Amino acid sequence: MYNSISPNVNFVEEEKKIEKFWEEKKIFEKSIESRAKGEPYVFYDGPPTANGKPHIGHVLTRVIKDMIPRYRTMKGCMVPRKAGWDTHGLPVELEVEKLLGLDGKEQIEEYGLEPFIKKCKRA
Repeated sequence: MYNSISPNVNFVEEEKKIEKFWEEKKIFEKSIESRAKGEPYVFYDGPPTANGKPHIGHVLTRVIKDMIPRYRTMKGCMVPRKAGWDTHGLPVELEVEKLLGLDGKEQIEEYGLEPFIKKCKRA
């Protein structure tokens, strides 16, 4: 019933074959289309953390954020893959304010966008 599997499997090659098959047959697109009328399930996912180096905690949350929508998809739900929002931007914004020597909304508005763009291009 099943083909035997060699103990010397090249997992990277196997993954490439599967990826090629999915691309050629448009499997992901078909999985979305086939659930178009399914019960909606929304799982908002924020952007990756922009403040600090990646660590194992990032991997764990990414795995969970991938597992849950996949599970709900397998249960027949329509799960749009759409990034949500979170507050990761705040620490980044505070660091930019420090870098530019700004303190508060009024100073930010006075500063404008053009000097910031120029300063970022030099950095």
